[in-house]
Amino acid sequence: MDSPMLILMALKLAELFLIEREIDILLLICLGVDGNGTRPKAEGVVFYDANGGKHVAYLKNESNNDSEIILSAGAVGSPQLLMLSGIGPADQLRSLGIKVVLDQPMVGLEMGDQPLNSLIVPYPNHIQLSLSTIVGIANSGKNYILSFNGFDLSPLSVSGGDQPSQSSKAFQEAVSNLTANLGLVSGTIKGPISKGYLQLRNTNVSDNPRVRFNYFQAAEDLSNCVHGMQTIIDVVNSESLSRFRYRNMTTQDLLKMMVNMPVNLRPKNPNATTSLEQYCIDTVMTVWHYHGGCRIGKVVDRDFKVFGVDGVRVIDASTFSFSPGTNPQATIMMLGRSMGRRILQRRRS
Repeated sequence: MDSPMLILMALKLAELFLIEREIDILLLICLGVDGNGTRPKAEGVVFYDANGGKHVAYLKNESNNDSEIILSAGAVGSPQLLMLSGIGPADQLRSLGIKVVLDQPMVGLEMGDQPLNSLIVPYPNHIQLSLSTIVGIANSGKNYILSFNGFDLSPLSVSGGDQPSQSSKAFQEAVSNLTANLGLVSGTIKGPISKGYLQLRNTNVSDNPRVRFNYFQAAEDLSNCVHGMQTIIDVVNSESLSRFRYRNMTTQDLLKMMVNMPVNLRPKNPNATTSLEQYCIDTVMTVWHYHGGCRIGKVVDRDFKVFGVDGVRVIDASTFSFSPGTNPQATIMMLGRSMGRRILQRRRS
């Protein structure tokens, strides 16, 4: 997952942020103009400490100075901070009374997140607790299958609605005791293709922005989800998994159990258990693999420098066009190390 830590290497404040932990990550970039008075240039940052005290830290103002601000606030935080600092869609900024430093309409656009869809499988016997584990990649390469085992979903409970077959004694037993061992077999998709947007709610840097990922907006994403869910159903119905299941619990029972779980705020369609397309739409969850909002080639260049502004880079998953593999964390860590080494090498040369 993308880290929310703001790394201000150029300001020599990284150690203070990482060790003292006394500074809240509420930050705005101070922007002036270059020596010619024509191009925006980063001058420093405004931040607030844990007691609400406001501070300003400035970049060194020296000739041939290569100090800069490196923004790594994540796919939600980085575009938000750019917009609050005056870099973003001019109309949106003006509507909130934010001074437009640079009209950059692509900030906050092409937001993405890998959708997660699952099937709950109650186990009659004790299963050892295990966190998210990749158990397979579909032959198409477009689906990743994960499993979570041995946990308790009783806080979620079953939210009513169309209940599974009353004749299923296994279902009644499982639902009446949701503290029993439960497994979750989940699937997510490559990409995704569907893109959304991020908008500011207000000018308070501590408030979350409005984000819409538009899950399954692209037909191919929905088709991939259906394929992944069918693979999960086939696995759950396999002979290998039969000894871990209530034998009398049908696939429809499992689907209805998941549909009746309050996993999101979406309305549930009556045919969600008979149409896998509708099931994907109604039971979608986030897997927190947010990306986009400051895309390479749209907001930043290949060196992750913000177009049209001197002294600011964005280095995090907000620059990605898709989420790599099953989890972007390792990719983000490698990106940070690679860019850090590259920046240091250029400064030393």
